[in-house]
Amino acid sequence: MAHLTVDIGGRPGIDCQGFCSYCYFKKLKKEENPEPFGCKYCLPFSKGCEYCTDGVRERYEDFKPLKEVADDVLANLQMIGGSLDKITISGGGDPSCYPEFKDLMEILGSMEAPLHIGYTSGKGFDDPDLADFMIECGLSEISFTIFASDPKLRAEYMGDKNPEASLAVLKRLCEKIDVYAAAVIIPGINDGEVLEETCRWLDEAGAKGFIIMRFANRTDQGLILGNAPVMDDVFLLHTVREFAEIVEGLNSRYNMKISGTPMYDPSIGSPFVIINEPDLLDKLPRVTGKASVISGSIAAHPIQKILDACGNDTWVVPAKKEIACLLTSDDLRKLDKSRLEKTVIIPGRSFIFEAEAVEILSEDGIERTVVRGPDMLTADAETSMGMTKNEVLEMEMEGFADLIRLINMYGK
Repeated sequence: MAHLTVDIGGRPGIDCQGFCSYCYFKKLKKEENPEPFGCKYCLPFSKGCEYCTDGVRERYEDFKPLKEVADDVLANLQMIGGSLDKITISGGGDPSCYPEFKDLMEILGSMEAPLHIGYTSGKGFDDPDLADFMIECGLSEISFTIFASDPKLRAEYMGDKNPEASLAVLKRLCEKIDVYAAAVIIPGINDGEVLEETCRWLDEAGAKGFIIMRFANRTDQGLILGNAPVMDDVFLLHTVREFAEIVEGLNSRYNMKISGTPMYDPSIGSPFVIINEPDLLDKLPRVTGKASVISGSIAAHPIQKILDACGNDTWVVPAKKEIACLLTSDDLRKLDKSRLEKTVIIPGRSFIFEAEAVEILSEDGIERTVVRGPDMLTADAETSMGMTKNEVLEMEMEGFADLIRLINMYGK
């Protein structure tokens, strides 16, 4: 069985009927040659690759013509062995705004494999009958940004020109297929009673899950593209703890699964659910080496607890930025070097060039070794939404076993 991803191309803010007011790519400078961040995909002696230069900024081309998409599909099918078990439509632009969307759906539907739309705002759905058309073509799962069930709020903050139609499509899809709704939650706009009503609307419609995302408006919250603040008039932001409490309360009141990012998935207990599984912690390798593990400020404490349970002699050093995979070299410059061991492990998916990290972390005269850690130690809500608790635990077991092996191999 195989999974085919169909890339339709497109650009944020352009091929989606305009930026949503809260979009993280809004206000991004159009640089001719942007400075690369550096990442795990860079060659060892060359900072910069497509991913950390253009990919992270979503500097894509226009929507691909249907013929080009079809040719790509045919070429990829020839490389795939066995039968297809899933086809996912994705791109930098919004699939609902793809000019030849209906033709694309008919072509992919002819392959008789379940179709998934990886993300859509629904702003391009201007006819409620499109829901039945997509279902007839084999659509089985969709991630649909709702923002709010109030059409006026969708119109104002998402720029949706046909909010009643897009909500009607969403409601119909909820009745027939697996729908995972999503919303960025902005204090004073779509939280509180508005969020409660949105949950009621989705639950009654039959949505399978609802992922709510805390709005980030500052660099320390993860805006690394020089475009903070995204919304100049939003100053009150939910803390991580406040947001987790909102998620937990909502999940307890509705039938659909509700989870949040950056915190958390109440149904599973993640991220870092393994903290409450002493038998599994005992099965992890013992920590025998000594190193400094760099992490984001949210994950640092639970990572420390898990390593401590494994006989730890390693300190987890939190950066000022919340999210580990969004750390950059600038975050390393702000660390207190006196707290660091001679071996430093950086987050696997962080936007850091290892050779540059060695220079920065050795500025105090102590030559340090920098090691890139595992890609993931746990599952965020967007990942865990479709997972079981055992699957998340398996991911955490693998991630921490890999981390501990690195500590023991390279640590003092």
